[in-house]
Amino acid sequence: MGSVSRTFALTIPLLPPDIEIVVGNTYLLCRIVDTIEDAADLSPQIKQDLSKLFLDAVLEKSPVETFVEPCLTHLRHYGNSDELDLIANTPTVLRILHTCSANDQAAVSRCVSIMSEGMSRFHGKQNEAGLKNLTEFEEYCYVVAGVVGELLTTIFSNHSQAFTKNIVGHEELAIAFGQALQMTNILKDSPEDKARGVSWKPANMSQTTLLAIAYDKLKDSLNYILLIPKTDLGMRRFCFLAFGLAVMTLSKIAKRDKFNCKDEVKLSRKSVMAFYAFTKVAVNSNLLMKVFFQVYAKPLRTAVSKS
Repeated sequence: MGSVSRTFALTIPLLPPDIEIVVGNTYLLCRIVDTIEDAADLSPQIKQDLSKLFLDAVLEKSPVETFVEPCLTHLRHYGNSDELDLIANTPTVLRILHTCSANDQAAVSRCVSIMSEGMSRFHGKQNEAGLKNLTEFEEYCYVVAGVVGELLTTIFSNHSQAFTKNIVGHEELAIAFGQALQMTNILKDSPEDKARGVSWKPANMSQTTLLAIAYDKLKDSLNYILLIPKTDLGMRRFCFLAFGLAVMTLSKIAKRDKFNCKDEVKLSRKSVMAFYAFTKVAVNSNLLMKVFFQVYAKPLRTAVSKS
């Protein structure tokens, strides 16, 4: 899920209480997967081993302690104490998961399985040149974020009959929604990734080309959000907030030929809070959401049109 999960942390409280528990729990589980990936001093093999132990614990194939103890040992020099505390509390996170419905638990287990196994495959592909090609890039974005879009669709469908009806035949839009958010973070974080000798972008592909791909996925993302009934405003606002922040971030990136750190394209707290307030009104109107995209994605469209 990468940095996508950090965006969802802001948006999760907007969801209805029963969905908030499931999605919030998934967020914590994905943060654990992210922590393993972010540990720069661990070898790809150790990351794969820890990911396997974690997945076995989630799927109840082995006691959770068989993951927690070796993980904390390997991460004893890891700098983020909050993430280490989360790993220590994995048993509590899993207990909460097991209070959810069987259908919701199955959806979470599927998401975590695909993400954990997928990220394990990519642990050994980290290098400065980037991923092999666009196909591999799309696969990476799927296993870390597209699958989250699928999870949300399943959870929303479990709790909203109207959404279940609307989404039929449009399921692929959910993948685009997750991938658009992940592409935003890959582009935003690229200077820092480069500094540590890693690139998640396709090798030899220009920023403009990637922005064009992201723009197409944003269009699909908006269509996905429009399928959420207005009666499910919490679900709508949850998705529209994450979507809008991605739109504004990519538009800032599109205005620059290059940037040296993510802070240069980071949205100000004032901008985030202003948009947060705007979403409360916007989600009541399909037209208003479309107008937002038309206006705020203009720098992105301009950059893409020049490619």
